[in-house]
Amino acid sequence: MADTVLSFDDLKRALRDAAGDSEEIDLDGDVYDVEFTALGYDSLALLETAAVISREYRITLSDDVVGSVRTPHEFLDAINEAAVNEAAVNDGVR
Repeated sequence: MADTVLSFDDLKRALRDAAGDSEEIDLDGDVYDVEFTALGYDSLALLETAAVISREYRITLSDDVVGSVRTPHEFLDAINEAAVNEAAVNDGVR
């Protein structure tokens, strides 16, 4: 996606802030396309992460969107898409 609001490092920080920094979860490896379940994150952790992102970046994700993402890559794409859509609405484009 050309319009990027959050980077992968931003997402990793939000995941750690929301779910803690467990030794069992290694976000520093090649995890961009690894499923959250394999990384040790459950749906509650993802909802908490969405709340952190909403608070810090004012980007709102529906529970349905959060429930549908399976990898950090999908989550980051959803976040950045929501940010672009919200910016368009706020600019009066939509």
